[in-house]
Amino acid sequence: MNMHSPNEPDAPEAMTPAPTVHAGATPMIEQFIEIKAANPDSLLFYRMGDFYELFFEDAEKASRALGIVLTKRGKYQGLDIPMCGVPVHAADDYLQKLIGQGFRVAVCEQIEDPAEAKKRGSKSVVRRDVVRLVTPGTITEDKLLAPSESS
Repeated sequence: MNMHSPNEPDAPEAMTPAPTVHAGATPMIEQFIEIKAANPDSLLFYRMGDFYELFFEDAEKASRALGIVLTKRGKYQGLDIPMCGVPVHAADDYLQKLIGQGFRVAVCEQIEDPAEAKKRGSKSVVRRDVVRLVTPGTITEDKLLAPSESS
């Protein structure tokens, strides 16, 4: 993962792989890094309540591609974590725009109720997993197909 701040003028363009030891990562960011490592060639739509959030270089790429604000959420290894997000209710529109620009998207959902996570302890993170991969070659949902492509 590119751990350089997006505002650093001399940040290298090469992507830095996610470290295996997540020193200083919050449990949520550690979970994101682990899921992202399993889906390195896709943007990761990471469900956080009513939003899908993207972090690190995924956020930088998506904010440029979608024309949405790039912000930050916490720090990782002393650097700000780039972040952007889209509301769940509008996710299909954003997915269509990303797929139309050639991106692959891994949609990561919360697979347990937050109340269940709290039962495991105050620092527990809601379990999440990728539930679908969306690419131009795998789209079968009419609402995600461009009008000229749907049958």
